[in-house]
Amino acid sequence: MNHFRNILRYAIPYKRFAIGHIISNVFFALFGALSFIALIPMLDVLFNEKDPSSKEIIKKPVYEGIGNLKDYYQDTMAYQVHEFAQDDKSKALLLVITCIIILFLLKNIFGYLANYFMVFLRNGVVRDIRNRIYKKTVELPLSFFSEQRKGDIMARVTNDVSMLEYSMLPVLELIVREPLTIIFTIIMMLIISPSLTLFVFIFIPISGIIISYVGKSLKRKSERVQKEQGTILSTLEETLTGLRIIKGFNAEEKFNGKFQESTTRFYHFSNKLLNRQNLASPTSEFLGILVISILLWYGGQLVLVDNSLDGSSFIAYMGLAYNILTPAKAISRGLYNIKQGGAAAERIQEIIDTPNPLKDKINAIVKTGFDSEIVFENISFKYQDEYVLKNFSLTIPKGKTVALVGQSGSGKSTIANLITRFYDVNEGRILIDGLDIRDLTTISLRSQLGIVTQDAILFNESIKNNLKIGNDNASDEDVIEALKIANAWEFVKDLPNGIETNIGDSGNKLSGGQKQRLSIARAVLKSPPIMVLDEATSALDTESERLVQIALENMMKNRTSIVIAHRLSTIQNADEIIVLNKGEIVEKGKHNQLIANNGVYKKLVDMQSFD
Repeated sequence: MNHFRNILRYAIPYKRFAIGHIISNVFFALFGALSFIALIPMLDVLFNEKDPSSKEIIKKPVYEGIGNLKDYYQDTMAYQVHEFAQDDKSKALLLVITCIIILFLLKNIFGYLANYFMVFLRNGVVRDIRNRIYKKTVELPLSFFSEQRKGDIMARVTNDVSMLEYSMLPVLELIVREPLTIIFTIIMMLIISPSLTLFVFIFIPISGIIISYVGKSLKRKSERVQKEQGTILSTLEETLTGLRIIKGFNAEEKFNGKFQESTTRFYHFSNKLLNRQNLASPTSEFLGILVISILLWYGGQLVLVDNSLDGSSFIAYMGLAYNILTPAKAISRGLYNIKQGGAAAERIQEIIDTPNPLKDKINAIVKTGFDSEIVFENISFKYQDEYVLKNFSLTIPKGKTVALVGQSGSGKSTIANLITRFYDVNEGRILIDGLDIRDLTTISLRSQLGIVTQDAILFNESIKNNLKIGNDNASDEDVIEALKIANAWEFVKDLPNGIETNIGDSGNKLSGGQKQRLSIARAVLKSPPIMVLDEATSALDTESERLVQIALENMMKNRTSIVIAHRLSTIQNADEIIVLNKGEIVEKGKHNQLIANNGVYKKLVDMQSFD
């Protein structure tokens, strides 16, 4: 129920629809109960229990208190029928039937209005939950996703929200309508026969206990189903991403087996869940028939033996009793759905409640420019247990190009992750113009940085929209100029639609070198004062590397650059080269100086052949 209350918080912005829904449901429940009470005078006319032509009832009844409410109501209705119909029973019957039609019409009008308002409330809540999960997913640090399956995150945003939409959120419709229907109906039943109504009060808690017992394990079973959905999506996502490798290594059967194992588990879990759900309807149906049978027996005694209840009132009473069954069954289904949807709500809330260690401080500083230097001050960092950087210190003056080189695992790319604040340092500080980057707003920090990574990450959009991610206000001329600087205009101008050409999923319509030049153009268009190049040429062939290198040199002019390089041929002109080994600086200097030192850098150079 705690998760259900969390979901209800999302309904607050739609309270005007909730108020309209509640008011409509009040009248729906009221007219629903009155429509059965209106049957009594019609039955009286049919069975001659209150003959409208009788002279005994032409006097207007007098209200004598709540204890005499039922007789007062019946006599009033009979009096009104007599006044309208005089001695014509057919006219009396027509009047009563017209009243019943009007009551049912009003009931259904307000029922429609209740559903009308609920559409906006329910769909608004679903939209806001989806938006909240997506926003939190984007905000969370990269460390969160290193421990999660992508498919499981996708399942929470899609399947789990859908589960809420079709299981827990429909309960919002039941919160007012069904309880009010039961309350108004019971009031009418108490007016007709208090002793007969006692059986209803006995039935409700007994049925509640039985229904609770049946639905006890629904949440656990539902949670297993949802987790398995995440596994299925993860396997599918991994398959689509690595399809080239799967085919190349003849691993189709292995992945088929993995996928089928997951779908088989899903099959068994779903069978158990749905069969438990299917038990709800027959259980509540049987309990309803059981109570109706008891009421028929006991009510029949009151009519036929004790003569304390007239036949028309008893028939109307049975209609009211049946009127309770529908909302009672709906409430029992709602309780099942809350249990089932609870697992989905818990998985959704788990993401929403995940703390963000990289959240901006209160009164964080907005950095609007870069003036003097970047300082790494005795920083140490570890992803898990072992430090990948140890007491790393470095000063990068404005306008200088600093290259970081070293073997794989030496901590080069970690520097890029820390300066962009994808992770926070464990010890030490990173300063820009003397300000700790943890004291800056994340947006203003990253607005000072342009990033080009080893994998050219592009989106299924046009070239123009891919480039404008970091600069929405750029004109087409700005986009073309950035493409020229990145040495990419030469192939973009020959594409069918130029900068409006869609490049496909992950830019798969382009070659590796073309994709990398577009990612460089994207950084150029953003025009930040600091560039971070994380092995931007390591995945390219020699010809593509030459073109990209020219683009990089164009981009780095008059900018402060941190270049993380695997291919040492790309950083010979750097102002300073930092050589890392196991997270520590072992050498630093210019290319020729380091070659002359005949140390670690010289060994790295000797292992690579230069053009």
